[in-house]
Amino acid sequence: MKALVYHGPSNAKWEEKEAPKLLKPSDAIVRIVKTTICGTDLHILKGDVPAVTDGRTLGHEGIGIIEEVGTSVQQFKKGDKVIISCITACGSCSYCKKSLYAHCKDGGWILGHKIDGTQAEYVRIPHADNSLYHLPEGLDEESALMLSDILPTGFEIGVLNGQVQPGQTVAIVGAGPIGMAALLTAQFYAPGRIIMVDTDESRLETAKRFGATDTINPAKQDVKSVIDQLTDGVGVDVAIECVGVEPTFAICQQIIAPGGHIANVGVHGKSVELHLEDLWIKNITLTTGLVNTSSTPMLLKSCCAKTIEPNKLVTHHFALNDIEQAYKVFGHAAQEKAMKVVLSNS
Repeated sequence: MKALVYHGPSNAKWEEKEAPKLLKPSDAIVRIVKTTICGTDLHILKGDVPAVTDGRTLGHEGIGIIEEVGTSVQQFKKGDKVIISCITACGSCSYCKKSLYAHCKDGGWILGHKIDGTQAEYVRIPHADNSLYHLPEGLDEESALMLSDILPTGFEIGVLNGQVQPGQTVAIVGAGPIGMAALLTAQFYAPGRIIMVDTDESRLETAKRFGATDTINPAKQDVKSVIDQLTDGVGVDVAIECVGVEPTFAICQQIIAPGGHIANVGVHGKSVELHLEDLWIKNITLTTGLVNTSSTPMLLKSCCAKTIEPNKLVTHHFALNDIEQAYKVFGHAAQEKAMKVVLSNS
């Protein structure tokens, strides 16, 4: 089969690789129908995730059709169309029993990280009964693909951790795919104001179409001054960091109101400063996290009901064989006006 194989920072190749086989009775082999590229994949290619080693197939998102299942798999059979979760869960370890599936002792985020991932023609899914979802008939495939990672990540680590409530003022710093997922799902809770912060004017315009009430471009405006004007000097109730770099984390600290929540979603490859000299007195809550995907069943129902339509995040389409070109486009998202790219394995 063909797969996108990592060979070190800035080096990934679409090349021949041995097709996956069942290793345990709880495994399933899935033929990829559609996959996508995540910002985390770009972090891997920058060398920010040293656990990813030479020879690893990248990718942790996808939808596909089951080719084969192990003898202990009960919920799925050959021919079933499925959504692949970015998180693998055994369902029985101490972390899984606390719904901390991200830290499953025999899973968690392993696809495209510690085992071969979904940017390939076929993928092995461990603990298939707990790590796959049936794709309902009639659900748009591209919406389903967004359920692999970005929608539950933006919702759980941004909106739920941030404890967004009706009437609140919410700032989302970073209008990439995760920031847009947080924007879409924050509206479940009817905040009074959602402010999107980004340096890309095209993405800010997209954010307004998706429900942002205000936008701020830090390249042209002083974010804290604008926030102070919008909130009578109070600051925001929730600041959701969706980039993973020092300047955006600093913005969140500058604009948070007393008693507010900073929800860090971004993947940080380098250390950042935490200004406790300013924050210790403000009674804030700071959260971090890796998605557990415990919200996926609810989000799946919301997509089926078209309460949210995450397929609107898709801007570019490629054949899976053209994945190297897709990475170039996604890696220059501002220039290419790219949000989510979809790769199809025909």
